[in-house]
Amino acid sequence: MPDAFDALRSTLVRHGGRPALRGEGEEISYARLLEAIAERRGVLEAVGARRVALALDNGPQWALWDLALLAGGQVCVPLPGFFSPTQQMHVLDSAGIDTLIVDPAAANANAFAGFVPVAPGILQRTPPQLPALPAGTAKITYTSGSTGQPKGVCLSAAAQLAVAHSVAQIGEGCAVERHLGVLPLATLLENIAGLYAGLLAGACVELLPMRTIGFSGGGGFDPARFLQTLLAHRPHSLILLPQMLLALVGAAEHGRALPAGLRFVAVGGGQVSTRLLQRAEALGLPVFEGYGLSECASVVCLNTPAARRLGTVGRPLSHAALRIADDGEVQVRGARMLGYLGEAPPADEVAAEERAADGWLGTGDLGHLDDGFLVLHGRKKHQFITAYGRNVNPEWVEAELVQQGPIAQAWVHGEALAENFAVLVPRRADCSDAELDAAVATANAGLPDYARAGRWLRAEAPFTPGNGFLTANGRLRRAALAAHYLPRIDADGGVSCAIFTSFSDESDT
Repeated sequence: MPDAFDALRSTLVRHGGRPALRGEGEEISYARLLEAIAERRGVLEAVGARRVALALDNGPQWALWDLALLAGGQVCVPLPGFFSPTQQMHVLDSAGIDTLIVDPAAANANAFAGFVPVAPGILQRTPPQLPALPAGTAKITYTSGSTGQPKGVCLSAAAQLAVAHSVAQIGEGCAVERHLGVLPLATLLENIAGLYAGLLAGACVELLPMRTIGFSGGGGFDPARFLQTLLAHRPHSLILLPQMLLALVGAAEHGRALPAGLRFVAVGGGQVSTRLLQRAEALGLPVFEGYGLSECASVVCLNTPAARRLGTVGRPLSHAALRIADDGEVQVRGARMLGYLGEAPPADEVAAEERAADGWLGTGDLGHLDDGFLVLHGRKKHQFITAYGRNVNPEWVEAELVQQGPIAQAWVHGEALAENFAVLVPRRADCSDAELDAAVATANAGLPDYARAGRWLRAEAPFTPGNGFLTANGRLRRAALAAHYLPRIDADGGVSCAIFTSFSDESDT
């Protein structure tokens, strides 16, 4: 058994008979947890599994198989359900997957091309290729970037558990006894900061199918169902994306009851408006913004009850250190990836290693430190320069726009333009141009003049993975949006006056 899991096992044993995992009609105590993990280790060894993909919905079974792979030393590759079939096959082939764990009800030879069932819920094949992996790879997590196929990030068990231990310390300090996983476990954030950290802290980690949480497909989200689930389960802790927090705050501001008992709500995964955090604070929600990336095994910084500053993503956790490079890029040292699957180290990382042999990793994010708290400015590659020479990070402006009730999604562009323009997805089918215009004016009032959206267009359709304007995990595909909407800009930098068809709430994802 790997040393990293030995340390985890000793912690789990101390939690005794308390509930460890809970799902729909299923509960496993800490006393039973290690036995359940050992049973699955035996199955994996019996079928000769080496590189294993998990194609399961959220639930205790996902957690048990993941922990069994961590304990047994096989390579675990979570297969996101929100990936397209083409992306899923890319993951399976590029990682050299030989074993696939699925819901037994769906385990048949036609579920995934080339795999055949060998046991209930287990499919196998001889992989078409077996790419070399960095030594010590325990997990390959795939990130869906702004273009191209998902990229595999190779992580060690030690890196994952170092982050989990840091987060667990915060959970213990907030007396978190029940964590509800509301993000897919195939995302590293919920896997490490939710599942692993929750177990290390001795909490009961509740894992429900994503449809119960309110998610469907790659981007469909039902805020009403989400709130209903929170009220029914009354968790002490959650990890939310900004749009989920916005839905929760909006519901409360319209008179809906909030779940009792919340003690720590982490929010991250995208730009979070300070105004949204202020609104959450006014409602009494214990919301704490954080920051991380897959290349650093998830969470790097996090605000806490003991050290919180609005407008920042917090101070580095105990396993990490930060510095700001001369060009403003955030660099991280501590838990980090072993490398990208099938790729040489990126050129900028090689340069960083040449400058400093002590393991600093360039994140691609811009920011500055304020009394040790990290303030993010946006992505280096997304920053644009206006016709007046001002640098603007669009995520900042977009976060302010979607704070406004009528605006569900926004994309902002201003490279070499006299005034920035935005493409807006309205929240309602009957949202008028006047409402959108007023919303833009309200957002602009809180922005400096060079960052304001001077002109806007109503989008033809919501931004979704299906139409190529979102990645599978909800990030804007800026190049695709630019290719589609920039032709609407007149030669003098103005935006043509074409107004496009609106659409309904149900398709707004």
